[in-house]
Amino acid sequence: MKLVSYEINGKVRTGVLSKDEKWIYPTEAAGVLNEDMVGLIRRMDADLFAALQELTLKTAAQVSETVRPESEDPDCQMTDGPVLLETAALKAPITHPEQDVICLGINYMAHAVESARYKKEAFGGERPYAVYFSKRVNEATDPCGSIPAHADLVDSLDYEAELAVIIGKDARGVSKEEARDYVFGYTVLNDVSARNVQTQHKQWYFGKSLDGFTPIGPCILTADSIPYPPVLKIKSYVNGELRQDSTTDLLIFDIDHVISELSQGMTLRAGTIIAMGTPAGVGMGFVPPKFLKAGDVVECRIESIGSIINKVAR
Repeated sequence: MKLVSYEINGKVRTGVLSKDEKWIYPTEAAGVLNEDMVGLIRRMDADLFAALQELTLKTAAQVSETVRPESEDPDCQMTDGPVLLETAALKAPITHPEQDVICLGINYMAHAVESARYKKEAFGGERPYAVYFSKRVNEATDPCGSIPAHADLVDSLDYEAELAVIIGKDARGVSKEEARDYVFGYTVLNDVSARNVQTQHKQWYFGKSLDGFTPIGPCILTADSIPYPPVLKIKSYVNGELRQDSTTDLLIFDIDHVISELSQGMTLRAGTIIAMGTPAGVGMGFVPPKFLKAGDVVECRIESIGSIINKVAR
């Protein structure tokens, strides 16, 4: 099942894609009122999940019959009905993360090699433990939104296609064996990076957290949709040129390890986004580097989930 956020009549709604992925059906048709995606995740139980799955099997006409017009009661606002996906204004599935996105650094071996080649003092050395850093996201960039170049600050703008894991329920003290039960679903995330800012500071937070540096989408693929752990092709393209080409089973530290380790000392709240790291092929990995410039179009694609396609603003 694929869940999306989309804007209609000036409001951001949550929806579920029809089985043929032609229509977005509002989650209100399954009885969910006025919830953003994080609220929907926190409300999710077996009955609601089943109702949403049943919704995906209906026709657009059948769904329209279940959706009431807008109410004047602010606690009972209903959406306008099904929307064609090809005409929809998709938003990042989780538009405003409630906490910073948790990211994995150097979590594919081939990317570790290329990173050290680019700047050994910043990326080299042995790392027996996972590298975690935080990425501030005031507002996630839409699946087809623009990436600001920040040309006054950045001279080495880079892309990183990543599998992002969405936590489905509050996680604290979770074992590796239990970790999969806390995975709500997956999405595509581009960990846009300002390499000059990232490497001149000893910590990566600033160079990863500039406004517009977190495109996410196009949907959340629920965990039940694919085998666990996910083995998916992950690719990125710049202006149609294939740059990254790998699979998500090549992670150094896998999803079970990450959820278990982090949850030993902190609570991972429902809706938390964990970006699992990027494979080789980022701009800084080429000789000479192939950094992004204004007008470039970056596509990050993960099998079964979809693509986000973002243009660097001039």
